[in-house]
Amino acid sequence: MKPFQKAVLWGLISAVVIAPLLAAASSPLLAWRDPVYIASGFAGILAMALLVLQPLLAGGLLPGVSLAKSRAVHRWAGTLLVLMVVLHVGGLWVTSPPDVVDALLFRSPTPFSAWGVIAMWCIFAAGLVAVLRRRLRWRPKTWQKIHSTLALGVVIGGAAHAFLIEGTMEPVTKAVLCVAAVVVTLKAIRDLRIWSGRAIANPNTRTGSVR
Repeated sequence: MKPFQKAVLWGLISAVVIAPLLAAASSPLLAWRDPVYIASGFAGILAMALLVLQPLLAGGLLPGVSLAKSRAVHRWAGTLLVLMVVLHVGGLWVTSPPDVVDALLFRSPTPFSAWGVIAMWCIFAAGLVAVLRRRLRWRPKTWQKIHSTLALGVVIGGAAHAFLIEGTMEPVTKAVLCVAAVVVTLKAIRDLRIWSGRAIANPNTRTGSVR
C-alpha cells in the first residue's frame, strides 16, 4: 500500500472515531448534566469508538501495522473496552439506580436500554472467553467462532443502543460511527473466514502485515 493510501485510510479511520467525541463535547445538552453523567456518557462514546478499532486490530487491517502488533493492541483495547462499559454503567447507576435496575431486568420502556444490556453482557462474555482461552482448551476454530459471535453481538447491540439514544451525540457522526462498527466487524469476520471451513491469519499478506 502506497504512503498516500495509508494516509487517506488513517485519516478516514481517525475522522470516524474522533468526530463523534468532538461533536458530543460541543453539545449544548452538557450544560444541564452533572459531571458523573457526562463522564458516563463519554465512556459510552469511547466504547463505541473502540468497537470500530477492535475488528481492524483483530484482522490486521490497519495500514502499516503488522498482524502481531495489531493482535497485541487488540487484547489491550479489549480490556479498555470492558473498563469503559463498567464506567458507563457505573456512572448511570450513581445518577439513577432505578433506571439501571429496570434496564438490567429488561423492564425499561426505552428500547435502547435493552440493546445496551445485551451488548454489555456480550462484552463481558467475550472478555471472559478471551481470558479463559487456554483453560477452556477449545479448538482454535471453535474459540474463534464463539468469540466472534459474541463480538458481533456487542457491535450490533452497541450500535442499536447508541443509534436509538437522543442525547449529546450528534446524529450524523453517531450514525457513521455505528454503521462503521458493524461494517468493519463483518469485514473482519469475512476476511478471516471465521465462520467458514478454515480460518486464516491475514487475508492480505502471508507475513501478517498490511503494506
